[in-house]
Amino acid sequence: MKINGLHIENTFAEAFNMKASRVIVTADNIKWAKNACMSFTGFATSVIACGVEAGIEKEIKKTETPDGRPGYSILLFSMSRSQLEKQLETRAGQCILTCPTTALFSGLEGEDMIPLGKNLKYFGDGYQISKKIGARRFWRIPVMDGEFLCEETTARVPAIGGGNFLLLSKNRNSCLAACEIAVNVMSKLDNVITPFPGGVVRSGSKVGSKYKALIASTNDAFCPSLKGITNSDLNKDVSSVMEIVINGLTKEDIDKAIRESLIAISKSKYKKDILSVSAGNYGGKLGQYHFHLREILK
Repeated sequence: MKINGLHIENTFAEAFNMKASRVIVTADNIKWAKNACMSFTGFATSVIACGVEAGIEKEIKKTETPDGRPGYSILLFSMSRSQLEKQLETRAGQCILTCPTTALFSGLEGEDMIPLGKNLKYFGDGYQISKKIGARRFWRIPVMDGEFLCEETTARVPAIGGGNFLLLSKNRNSCLAACEIAVNVMSKLDNVITPFPGGVVRSGSKVGSKYKALIASTNDAFCPSLKGITNSDLNKDVSSVMEIVINGLTKEDIDKAIRESLIAISKSKYKKDILSVSAGNYGGKLGQYHFHLREILK
């Protein structure tokens, strides 16, 4: 199958059930809202080591935020309900509460509610003030630049993590440039994030390792430098492979992200160097969701 000359392999990405939450961070200006969000989403690439996978979803205009100030929405994903709750509260306390002029709000509605400012309020040392508007409770916590406004809870909802595709390229420059096109497309879509640095993964992994202490190790089948000594899935012309991992609130969200980003790559000048598009899976034995590339692009 080819899309505008871009070869799509007959394979699928394998993804997993996760839990997700969304928060909205605002500040006096967009610079400080972004500073808080960048800090919050740092070290949040993979649940293998980071507890959660998180990223900035999108910028939000001040006309659309709860307090009429500019801001961003953040999505967090975890396989563990307790880790999602713990990481959300810890990161909020260390990265949002500490950042000048910020406020923090729930970005999701649902029946499964988890703490946001519920415990952060104690930083106010008894001087915190509660305010309830409709069914939503907010806390005003005194801090040195004024006060930190934080909603008490936010929702936790079912989600999907690990949607992905791989770009197999003649060279690294074109591979990375094509990835950047895809990430830029996905940054404009709701309900998805690409949690790795800049949205791109160069160290794709397989399950297990020759070393018993490791649960994951380098995906040697897609490492160009190992073509001569391992059971490689690459032909002789591939010299660079990069992966984009996508987490989303629904399967349809991830389908859309894959489809629109690959179409954008297929219309770019870099497609001439992209030999094929593949995906990472585990033989269909681990993940609850399968994203078949050709079906998505029909």
